[in-house]
Amino acid sequence: MTASEIAERFDLHPNVARHHLDKLSSGGYLEITTERVAGGAGRPSKRYRTSTDEVTLDVPVRHDDVLVELLGRALGELGPDRAAVLAEEVGIEYGRTMATAMGDHTTKSFRAALHVVADALSAHGFAAHAEKEGSKLRIVTEHCPFGAAAVEHPVICAVDRGMVKGMLETLYGETRVDLTSSLPGGDANCVTSVDD
Repeated sequence: MTASEIAERFDLHPNVARHHLDKLSSGGYLEITTERVAGGAGRPSKRYRTSTDEVTLDVPVRHDDVLVELLGRALGELGPDRAAVLAEEVGIEYGRTMATAMGDHTTKSFRAALHVVADALSAHGFAAHAEKEGSKLRIVTEHCPFGAAAVEHPVICAVDRGMVKGMLETLYGETRVDLTSSLPGGDANCVTSVDD
């Protein structure tokens, strides 16, 4: 279906429907194809369809809090340096898996890849968006799905940094990624600066 068809069915503005459909696509739940109507002029229509015949949405259960707390304590036992390396490695692998699950989204545009990554993070609970600050691009995360555990165990932020690194590596190529501000550091948002 097109975004306009979805908007009509659910009584939404087409831009709102398109925004949510693109987020679902970035999360790997939908595939996007383009089709030109026979005899029609203009741009081809984007059509959205489910990635599989059976759609299951992961709804977090309260057990996640316990598992995140366990993870934070286990990382604390490793010591800060080894824990940060391990957390980033896990994030990189997970980021690569996320990017691969999106299908062929490889791009020569670093900026386009960054927006795909921000949308994918949002689909996984991070409420992220890409923006430009001066000559640099960055991802601003306004919500952390790890919650209070990330504040108590800041090493968990290395997972987020690794996810960004792994997705960008798969979608664009090797990229330098730095967490420049974070909730555990007392900042209002988490900001990941990226350089191609």
